[in-house]
Amino acid sequence: MRRSLHIKLVLIMVLLIVSLMVVVGAFLMNSVTGYYIHEFYQQIADAFGEDNVDFVRDLQTATGAEDEADGADMVGAVLALYEGVLGVDRRNRNYFVLDGTTGRYLTGSAPAPEGGVSITPNISTALLGKVGDDSSVTADYMDAAIPITRGGQSYIVYILDSRETARSLNAEMFSLIIEALVLGLIISILLSFLLAKTMVNPIQRLTNGIEGAARGDFSRKLEVSSGDEIGQLTESFNAMAQQLETTIAAVENERNKLDTLFLHMADGVVAFDREERVIHSNPAAARLLGRAFTQEDRYGELFGDLFPFEQAEAADGHLSGARRVEGRHLELLLAPFARANQGGVLVLIHDVTEQRKAEQMRKDFVANVSHELRTPLTNIKSYAETLDDGVGDLSPEMEHKFLGVILNESDRMTHILQDLLTLSRFDSGRDELRLTRFPFAKAVDDTYQAILMDAQNHAHTVELDLPGSLPEVRADRERVMQVMMNIVSNAIKYTPDGGRIRISAGRTGDQVWMEVDDNGIGIPESDRDRIFERFYRVDKARSRQSGGTGLGLSIAQEIMHRHEGSLYLVDKEEPGLTIRMELPIRGPREEAAHEK
Repeated sequence: MRRSLHIKLVLIMVLLIVSLMVVVGAFLMNSVTGYYIHEFYQQIADAFGEDNVDFVRDLQTATGAEDEADGADMVGAVLALYEGVLGVDRRNRNYFVLDGTTGRYLTGSAPAPEGGVSITPNISTALLGKVGDDSSVTADYMDAAIPITRGGQSYIVYILDSRETARSLNAEMFSLIIEALVLGLIISILLSFLLAKTMVNPIQRLTNGIEGAARGDFSRKLEVSSGDEIGQLTESFNAMAQQLETTIAAVENERNKLDTLFLHMADGVVAFDREERVIHSNPAAARLLGRAFTQEDRYGELFGDLFPFEQAEAADGHLSGARRVEGRHLELLLAPFARANQGGVLVLIHDVTEQRKAEQMRKDFVANVSHELRTPLTNIKSYAETLDDGVGDLSPEMEHKFLGVILNESDRMTHILQDLLTLSRFDSGRDELRLTRFPFAKAVDDTYQAILMDAQNHAHTVELDLPGSLPEVRADRERVMQVMMNIVSNAIKYTPDGGRIRISAGRTGDQVWMEVDDNGIGIPESDRDRIFERFYRVDKARSRQSGGTGLGLSIAQEIMHRHEGSLYLVDKEEPGLTIRMELPIRGPREEAAHEK
C-alpha cells in the first residue's frame, strides 16, 4: 500500500504541476501574443490618430515642386522621419509605400520581397479606401494598411511586422515554463515524500493494526500522531480494538466456561444435526454409554429405538426415555434445538443408578427397621398378654421370667433406636467429634481389659500384641473405643466357644492401626462387600439370637470416615476373620480446621 499510495501521490503532483504549467504557459503565451498585437495596432492607431496630425499632414501634403514620380519617395521620406513613432526597426518591422490602385511596391524601409508584396486582407481593405488593421492570433505576421492621398495620387502606407519579437519572447517564456515544470516536478517528488510521512505512514500503521486485529491481536495500541481525520480514525480504531478485545475476552471466557462445563459435567450430552450425524459429544456420554462417538455415527443407530428422529426434532419440549447399560440405569432426555440455519436434536444422558440404589436402600431400610422392631414388639406383646391373662395363675418365678424377656426386648429396641439416631446424626452432620490427644496403646489395652471377662465366659483365648511404644493420636476417644469394642465384640460373638482371638496394634507411617483376628465362622466371599451396609447380617438368625442389629459395623465405618481413617477386611487363608482399623495420628483435617 505504501508504494501504491506513494506512486499515486507522485502522479497526482506531477499531473497537477504539468497541468498547471501547461495552462499557465498557454495563457501567458497567448497573453503575450495578444498584448503584442494590441500594442502594434494601438501604436499604429496613435501614429495616424488625431493626436499626431502633423505626421498625417506631412504624409498628405505635397510640395509645389513635387511631381508624381517623387510622391512615393516623399511619403517614404516622411515615414522614415517617423520610424520611432511607428516602431519600425528595419529588422522585424518595416514600412512600405504601395500604389493605392494596384498595391504595387513603390518604396519602403526594406527592399521589395521577391515576387512583390503579397496582397493581404488588410491591403485589400486599403485598396478599397478603408484602413486595414485586422490580424489573427494564429498568423505569423502583423500588418496594417492605411490609404492616403498626396498630390492627387493615392498611396497605401503598409506596416509589416514579422512577429519575431513575439516568437522570441514566447520561446524564452517556454524555456522558463519548462524550467519551472522541472522544478515543480522535483518539488512534487519531495512533497510526495513529505505526504508519505505525514499521511501514508499513519495509514500503513493503521493497516498493520487492522491486520493484527484480523489475526486476533488487539494488544497493540496505535499512536495518534495528528489531530486530523486520520488521527480521528486511529483513535476510533483504538477504541474499537479495545472494545473488541474486551468483548472477545468475555465471549472466550464464557466459551471456556461452557467448554469446561461440557467436558467435565457428570451428565452425558450428544448433539445431532438435521442429517442425524453426531456433531458434539462429551466424555461423560462415552463413559455412560460405553462407546466412543464419531461423525459416522447416526441417531438411528444410537437412540432410534426410543423415538424416531423426526418425532424428537418436532417435539414440543422434551421426550423422556430410559436405558440400562452395563448395570447402570440411565435416564435420557431428548429435545430439539435450533440456531440460525442449523438445528437438530440434543440428547442428555443422566445416570440415575445411585438414585435407584438410594431408593432401594431406603425401601430396604424401612423394611429392615420395621422387621427389626416388629420382632421385639411381638415378643413384648405376647409376654404381656400372657401375664395379663394369667394374673394369679402364674408362679412368681414364671412372672419374673416373662418380665425379664419384656425388659430384654425393650433394651433391644432401645439399642436399635440409639444406633439409628447415631447414624442419623452422622448423615446430617450434627454429630461433631470431640477431639483430644490420648495414647493409642492405652485405648487398645482398655478394650482388651473390657472384653476379657466376656471372652472367658465363652472359653476364648484372647492374645494382645502391643509394641513397646505407640504415639498419641488426635481423635474422639469415645468414638474410637466404640469402634474397637464393636469389632472385638463381633469376634467374640461369631467365634464358637473355645476359639482364639488375637488383638494387635502398630504404626505405619503417619497412621496407627489395630487388627482383630479370630478363627471363627468367618464371612463368605459373596458377603464380604456388604458387611458394612446397614442392617446387613450374614447369619440373620444367629445375629438376632446374639442381640445384633446389623448396624454396628455401619456405625464403626462412619466413625472411621469422620476421622479420615479406614476400616476393612484383611484377606487371610486360615478360617476366621481379620478386620483392620487404621487411624491418622494427626487427626482429621476438616475437623481440625473446624475447631480452629
